[in-house]
Amino acid sequence: MAEAEKYLDLPLEEVLGDRFGRYSKYIIQERALPDARDGLKPVQRRILYAMHQEKNTHDKAYRKSAKTVGTVIGNYHPHGDTSVYDAMVRLSQNWKVRKSLVEMHGNNGSVDGDPPAAMRYTEARLSSISSELLRDIEKDTVEHIPNFDDTIHEPTVLPAKFPNLLANGATGISAGYATEIPPHNLGEVIDAVIMRIDKPASSVEELMTKIKGPDFPTGGILQGIEGLKKAYETGKGKIILRGKAYIQTVRGGREQIVIDEIPYEVNKATLVKRMDELRIDRKVEGISEVRDETDRTGMRIVVELKKDANSEGVLNYLYKHTDLQITYNFNMVAIYGRTPTLLSLPQMLDAYIAHQKEVVTRQSIFDLNKAQKRAHIVEGLIKAISILDEVIATIRASKDKADAKHQLIQAYGFTEEQAEAIVTLQLYRLTNTDITELQKEAEELNKQIEYLQTLLASESKLFNVIKADLRSMKKKYADDRMTKIEEKVEELKVDLEVTVASEDIVVSVTKDGYVKRTSLRSYGASNGEDLALKDGDHVLRLLEINTTDTILLFTNLGKYLYLPVHKLPDIRWKDLGQHIANIVSIDKEEYLIDAIPIREYKDDQYLLFFTKNGMVKKSELTLYQATRHSKPLIAVNLKGDDEVVDVHLTDGHSDLFIASNKAYGLWYHEEEVNTVGQRASGVKAIQLKDGERVVSGQVFDAEADPSLLLTTHRGAVKRMRLKEFERTSRAKRGVIMLRELKKNPHEVVDLHAVSNQDTIVVKTVKDKLLTVQPMDFKANDRYSNGSYVLDVEQSGEVTETWIEPKYEKPFIIEET
Repeated sequence: MAEAEKYLDLPLEEVLGDRFGRYSKYIIQERALPDARDGLKPVQRRILYAMHQEKNTHDKAYRKSAKTVGTVIGNYHPHGDTSVYDAMVRLSQNWKVRKSLVEMHGNNGSVDGDPPAAMRYTEARLSSISSELLRDIEKDTVEHIPNFDDTIHEPTVLPAKFPNLLANGATGISAGYATEIPPHNLGEVIDAVIMRIDKPASSVEELMTKIKGPDFPTGGILQGIEGLKKAYETGKGKIILRGKAYIQTVRGGREQIVIDEIPYEVNKATLVKRMDELRIDRKVEGISEVRDETDRTGMRIVVELKKDANSEGVLNYLYKHTDLQITYNFNMVAIYGRTPTLLSLPQMLDAYIAHQKEVVTRQSIFDLNKAQKRAHIVEGLIKAISILDEVIATIRASKDKADAKHQLIQAYGFTEEQAEAIVTLQLYRLTNTDITELQKEAEELNKQIEYLQTLLASESKLFNVIKADLRSMKKKYADDRMTKIEEKVEELKVDLEVTVASEDIVVSVTKDGYVKRTSLRSYGASNGEDLALKDGDHVLRLLEINTTDTILLFTNLGKYLYLPVHKLPDIRWKDLGQHIANIVSIDKEEYLIDAIPIREYKDDQYLLFFTKNGMVKKSELTLYQATRHSKPLIAVNLKGDDEVVDVHLTDGHSDLFIASNKAYGLWYHEEEVNTVGQRASGVKAIQLKDGERVVSGQVFDAEADPSLLLTTHRGAVKRMRLKEFERTSRAKRGVIMLRELKKNPHEVVDLHAVSNQDTIVVKTVKDKLLTVQPMDFKANDRYSNGSYVLDVEQSGEVTETWIEPKYEKPFIIEET
């Protein structure tokens, strides 16, 4: 029973919660986050304090790092030696901290992420500016607490005579909190502190006239004043940081990009490797070589370009796709009032000012006490010298030191402290102790006491001392700004020509959705014959276009696929293409209606859609320029069981002809159809009766006077001239195009606007194919049923017709 009482019966979650809570508090307060007052994490503070105690300062010789690390672990920081050494190394890396707090001899790492040499090889000492962080620590300016084994005391914070948190920044991750405070220019921060002292209510905008923004030790260009202002107001914000690059012309008319500054905390070796990978993987065209020419004179990365490369485009691509440009996120968390707090710029300055006020007050109290003690003793010495012989006689007559002190106090009214000073005075001092010297010292001490008392009584005088000290810091340590600041974030536009090798190729698209690009050589070797096709499939378009062009593929379900040509796999002409389902996922019953090649998305071009249920929709082509290519996008909003029948690219001035399966035809001008948005469903194109549907929507130029060729399910083909019809307006019933039969009337399968050069392919339910030359048929009026071209009994009813695709060069006209 007694054994059981030793143990507590507690729920696991309570124990875990309590223990993890304690651990988190420790991590947050004692490890990962900096203090808002001196800007240091505990390990950094301990390193600096240990070096200061060991007199390992900037005016003395360097000392082995291992010795310092040993002192830190032994006296203040009972953790691993590597963690202490790593922290010490970081304080010396002038590409990580704006003002190095430790000076190091030997290899202390590099911008390429190389590790530093082991601590037994390197030597270190405090830098000159570090001594300002520790100045007057002996004057009881900060609170001290016992160390981990209660053998000595360590400071909870350093006096920090300059605003180190903003000057050097901080980065860290703890339990539940992370911090990211960028380094700033010391001169600017000091100016802002002085402004805040003079005008405690100064706004972020006013402070930003002093602090222009972060000043990274690696330089670079910072963009986005808006994000910066937000960060200074709230503690969180986002800016863009890019390296400094310029374009240089070299021999032979070629150009190269030279980078001499990279963004903060970016690994240079990784950046150069990434740039070279872009060249090897041909993600960007125009780079011939990437070299790191960095030497002791400074950083220099050279990106050599090919002869006619678009240098601006390549540079923009590098900004966009490598760490040559990064997003820097402010997250200004520090320990403030023993609690992790997200601090705005004014709060940070106020925390520092309050700390300085306390430090200077404590320092003044220390100096005052010391001066008062000394003044009291000097007063006693002056009195003793004035009655020197009596004092000597009294001491000689005494039994021992204690008795002597007692006699002096009794006989002449000295205090305990004065009597102690007199009896410990060495004899030789009496020979040359000049009373005037003592009086002079007493006078100076009284002046000092008076000054310190007025200082402690007046806040404004205290602040004047702080400001004067800060100005001397600025004069001694401030340097020029390294990071350039630009107000606006530059939008990076990367032209396709930069990323894609421009090459003319052949693209074939089939109705079942097989797409491929083929080199002109492979197409030429086969003379354009022997194209691999699946049974029952046929080619929709055969296009000679460029890899920098785009193809829009439209499906019967009102979707479209945005295909940059360069993303299509390069496949031999004789091989089957890749199915679009491998590129973008589409539904099982979905098939392609048309493929439209696009070089430029022009404002004066439109897409026109005709649907089965008699709708027409016209939208600006520019709306269809997509940024995502991974899934089908909506081209037209279809209602119910509606499907797209035809899609055309128009110039806004064309004529439209719509045909229904019941042989009604309607002709009107494109202007009758208003332009609507991409996701709209359009307007009524033709008046339909029950069971009637649109089989074809044609777009043409009436001036060209095309023929209209219709095919019926009973195998009849009929050609008509446009003059057989009258141009009317939208949403009418239209006119009949076939002679009406009581028994087994002809149904229209398809209608095409054709010219002399066109050939029509007719396909039957039994997969029989027949080619028809439209001009072999004489033009009929509207009241005949045309000529039979096949026997339906034998071949099956006609299910589909199409114009045999010609080899097109759609953009040749534009280029000549």
